[in-house]
Amino acid sequence: MPPPNVSRMPRVLMFIAVIVVALYLALCVGLWVFQRALIYFPQPRSVETPLLTVSDAGTQVLVSLRAHDGPNALIYFGGNAEDVSRNMPSFAQAFPDHALYFLNYRGYGGSTGSPSEDAIARDAVALFDKVYAEHPHIALVGRSLGSGVAIRLASQRPAARLVLITPYNSLEEIAARQFPIFPVKWLLRDRFESWRYAARINIPTLLIAAGQDEVILDSSTQRLYEHFAKGVAVLEVIPEVGHNSISDSPEYLRLLGEGL
Repeated sequence: MPPPNVSRMPRVLMFIAVIVVALYLALCVGLWVFQRALIYFPQPRSVETPLLTVSDAGTQVLVSLRAHDGPNALIYFGGNAEDVSRNMPSFAQAFPDHALYFLNYRGYGGSTGSPSEDAIARDAVALFDKVYAEHPHIALVGRSLGSGVAIRLASQRPAARLVLITPYNSLEEIAARQFPIFPVKWLLRDRFESWRYAARINIPTLLIAAGQDEVILDSSTQRLYEHFAKGVAVLEVIPEVGHNSISDSPEYLRLLGEGL
């Protein structure tokens, strides 16, 4: 007969295995429930500008505005932790002949509601349609998370140009790299599959990547670039800048200007 401590070993190991599995499943449930808190980081609006309102089912979405007469307009979609209004002074100086519209996502910059991929996409379409009524030549600019918003919108509406700053192939790729032990493919609700829309784009498109991007791998941007039809997109890399510091480079606004 084996010693008592030996006979108890299988039960102890089974108990530990059950605890580990239960904790893992609990973490998966937590990721499912709270994932949007890990994607979106709403910021207040720090630069006061005139505001345009886009409403949807009782939700008030605010758009920071620099009005300008004429055919040209620029619609900007920011990153997941960006106060888009902070870009208004530099963009107003760089693009004096454009009306500027910067979307404050739901929960950001005084907008009500909660952000999600589908909700932001609806707001983007509503904003485009409102701007297009006055400005027939619209450039769409999206940075980081916003690149996924801009490319989807460009596949749905008649934009004139598209600029994607620090763009990614899909949010799923980024999440899978950050949470490698979890089944991200099955848990993620907001996927921002930019690759899915790239093949539908037929307007001049510029991708601007950061040479030292610590958030979005260059391989992700490259995969997105390869989904565009030949001759539609151009990829430019600003060396020695990171994901968040790219806008500090003097090359940033120059490339943006060339993209428009």
